[in-house]
Amino acid sequence: MSTALSAVAPKRQRGRLRVDAIMQAGAALFAEKGFDAATMTEIAARSDTAIGSLYRFFPTKETLADALILRYGELLFAGLDEIIAGSAGLSSQQLADVLVDLMLRVREERSVAVALVDRQDDASGRRTALKVGTVERIARALRVQNDRLTEAQAEAMGAVLLHLLKSVPAFADGNEAVAERMIAEVRKMAGAYIAAAV
Repeated sequence: MSTALSAVAPKRQRGRLRVDAIMQAGAALFAEKGFDAATMTEIAARSDTAIGSLYRFFPTKETLADALILRYGELLFAGLDEIIAGSAGLSSQQLADVLVDLMLRVREERSVAVALVDRQDDASGRRTALKVGTVERIARALRVQNDRLTEAQAEAMGAVLLHLLKSVPAFADGNEAVAERMIAEVRKMAGAYIAAAV
């Protein structure tokens, strides 16, 4: 018999700060050691949290992993929603640039979330939900910028752009000079691809 446990949302500012510290420590340790090797004791120590408080907010290591995946999705989707809201006045290159900039902003959260999603039982469901939500939002931004695109065209373009944008975090983690050149190429490719649809 298994009982589903979930993270407890803090009600006070101090609790929210504590949860943020725990999540940062968990993300860092999962990135350094991997999910299996990282322990709740280490996470508590790194976040300067009493072990009892850690377990009060995150009853299991899995609930902390779920919270980190959820936070990445929320950050990504909020960033895309901001882009949608402002995409009407953007050129094709500007739209490409803000999409690349978003991927750069969330790259640390993305790397942790991707590693955590891959080790979970429902990995394909979580991965699909993130992908579908991202493609839908990119498609909306494209349609706001160019209302002549059909939904099908915009979704196909959104899927292609997502695959291109996934390369940004990998390039950003390399040699700085090389990373800048590679990311500049991604910007050009995305801008030209978006412009070709206009």
